[in-house]
This record gives sequence, C-alpha cells and structure tokens, in this order.
Amino acid sequence: LPSTALRHPKQHHVVLLSSSSDDDATSKLLEKARKLREEVSAVEQSKAEVQKQNDAKAQAQREAEMEEQKQKDQQRLRYSAEVPILKDMGDEVMERVDFPPRLKGGKSRIVTIQAPLPLGLVLGEDESIPGMTSVDEVAAEGNGAAAGVKQGDIVRAITACQTTMETPTWQLLAGGIGQPKTKRFMYSVDGRPLEEVLDAIGSNRMDVQGRDVWLVLERMD
Repeated sequence: LPSTALRHPKQHHVVLLSSSSDDDATSKLLEKARKLREEVSAVEQSKAEVQKQNDAKAQAQREAEMEEQKQKDQQRLRYSAEVPILKDMGDEVMERVDFPPRLKGGKSRIVTIQAPLPLGLVLGEDESIPGMTSVDEVAAEGNGAAAGVKQGDIVRAITACQTTMETPTWQLLAGGIGQPKTKRFMYSVDGRPLEEVLDAIGSNRMDVQGRDVWLVLERMD
C-alpha cells in the first residue's frame, strides 16, 4: 500500500495584547485604591489623635479633681478634730467634727487638748472677735500649760457635764421619781458669754469618772 503522508494540523497561537485603554483603567483603579487606603489611614490617625487628646484631657481633669479633693481633705483636717460625742443611748463615740475657722488669714488650725482640773488658765473675751473666748494667761506650773495650752488660743469647744433625773419606764408606771444621772458632752462655746463658758468648764468636776477636760482650741501657726 502506498504510504500516506502524515499531515500535521496547523497550530494557531492567539496572543492577547492589552490595549492602552485597559492599562489606563487598571492604573486608575490602583491609584484609586491607593488613595482610598491613604484616606482610611488618615481617618484612623485622626481618630487616634482625637482619642489621645481626649484621654489627656480626661487624665488632666482627674488629676485636677484629685488635687482639689486633696486640698479639701487637708483643709478639713486642719479645721476639724476627733472629739467624744454623746449618743442617744448614753455612749460616747469618737467622731470628727468640723470647726470652721474664726481667725482670719487661713494660718490657724484646730488642736485638741485634754487636761485635768484645775486648768490654771485665765480666760477672757477676745476683743478682735466678738463672742469668742480667748486664753489670756497660762500658769507656768498649771495643768493647762503641761497639756500644751498656749496664750492666745481661742476656745472653740469644751466638755461639760449636766445632771438630769432619769426614770426607767417601769418606775414611771409605778410613780417613781427617778435617779440623778450625770452626762458629759461636747459644748460649743462659739458666741457664748464668758460666764457660761467658765461654768461649763467647772461642771467637769461633776464627772463621776473624773475624766480630763477636753478643750478644742483654734491656734495660729
């Protein structure tokens, strides 16, 4: 048989050539994407900067509030004192009591002193502050001097004693007359007459427990 010639089919190679318009479109998309990323980054940076500023303002405000509270606390400690307060049930409880300053200038402070009677003090009415009782003299060997009272101190409060008749409920029903009971309490002397202040100090002699007199004094630094 005659040999037949092998015929190879022709291969067609298709080459896709991008047009210049397609390149421009791709470049524009890439550029747009780049700008979008930059805008997003700028927005995020702006948010971060605003948050940083807000955090700084909040921190500064907190620090200012803390400093203000610190000054208030220091001011209260300067013009307050823990003293025995008589409660309704007859118990004494130590509580901090405020004594707003009566001396001008902001250079005074409140001090508490305990001393037995007699105190060895000469008290008088302060001439510069109406209604205020001042310590005019302090006996060198007296109990007041030993406890730390100084000439020029302003007396703001003292302990005083009062005797009252107390009758239990069952005695009231039975017609009882009650029993005397002496109570000690803190007595503010602001605006009180000198004679009343002296009587209040002397009333501490009635304390059945014989406790020291408490004096709350305002003193210049």
